[in-house]
Parts: sequence; C-alpha cells; structure tokens
Amino acid sequence: MRRLVSTAAIIAIGLTPLAAKPATAQGYQIDCAILLCLAGGWPASVPCARARAEFIRRITPWPVEPPLQIWRCPMRAEFEAPNPVERLYRLAGFNPGQAVSLPRERETLQLAQAVGRAADIDVTDPAFDFVRSIDVFQVTARQREGRDDCNRYASVRRGTYDQDGQFRWQNSSISALPPAFRGAERYGQNCPDIWVRAVFVDWEDFEGAYGFEQVNY
Repeated sequence: MRRLVSTAAIIAIGLTPLAAKPATAQGYQIDCAILLCLAGGWPASVPCARARAEFIRRITPWPVEPPLQIWRCPMRAEFEAPNPVERLYRLAGFNPGQAVSLPRERETLQLAQAVGRAADIDVTDPAFDFVRSIDVFQVTARQREGRDDCNRYASVRRGTYDQDGQFRWQNSSISALPPAFRGAERYGQNCPDIWVRAVFVDWEDFEGAYGFEQVNY
C-alpha cells in the first residue's frame, strides 16, 4: 500500500520559508515542499499552502514556468537506501504525531544541484509517477461565425516531465485537453463564440487522487 508523505516531514527537513533567506535557499526549500506536499495530496498546513501557491504562481502568465522544479530540491543524503522511494521516506517519512526533528544519525541533507536540470534524486522508479503525472497546458482558442464560414484559431502547448524529472514543452491540440478544462468544450462544434486564454495544470498525488487548477487570463 502506498503511504502518504506527512506534513510533519516537510517541516522536519527545514521547509519553512518564513524567514528572509537568500533566493537560492528559498528556491531549494519551496521545491522540496512542492514535491512532498504534491505527493501527499496537498495536506492542510502553512508550508503546503505556500508550496501550492508557488506551484500555481509559476503557471500564471507571464512567463509560464515548470510548476515543480525538482532539480532545485536537494534530496541527496549521506546514507544509502535500498530503493528510491525508501530513500524519499527516510528523508520525509515521519508520522504527523511524532516529534518534528531529524534523528541525530547521519541523515543530514546536502545541497547538490544536478546538471542539465534533471532531478537531483533518482525519479525513474514508478513510485515517482506522481511527478510524471503533472501536465501543463497553455491554451489560446478563438472561434466565431464569419460571413461565409466559421473562423477558428487554436494554439495549445503541453508541458510534461520525463523519466529524469526534466520538464519539456511540445505542441498539442484542443482534443488533448483534459475533461476538467473549461472554456473550449464546444470548439469545432457548429460555431458558437469562443474566446479562451488559459493555463491549466493537473496532477495525481502519490495515491492517484486527481487534482487540477485553471488560470484564465
């Protein structure tokens, strides 16, 4: 059975972007918080509320950024774990009722940003499918009745994460938009007036629960 990543874990590894700190340190912290809060289904807490706000802010034009910049999260540790998901849990697997502190053993985090914007941890394991579940759609669609025919225009690009946790854009289409996207349902049908510009992001958490957010502009 899959286990949820606890809110306490986020605080345990120092993800509290409350004090003024250098921008780089803040970047590291917020992306670790996004990673763990996303995995846990965005549990109710101050760190997760801030992490989700940053996750959405990044897709709010302009520019549209990768919502999770996993390569900024320093998840390397000084110990070896049998597999990637166990490694993640050893860094973040604390029960909410337990004291929020790291053991005194050598479980200290080290800043080690990967080259080429790949993840700093091995995310090829299926346990990290929740990262690869993130889809970002940037959409512009217009449709209006013309004098002799229907005038249509659509531009859709889709951002996804690959096996290494790198984010990539590719051209897409209206038909690829998830059912939760609103504003283009009747595009291509008859010729109702349509005008939508939006960025849409959806995801599944570690247990497969679906979530999404749409920002119209």
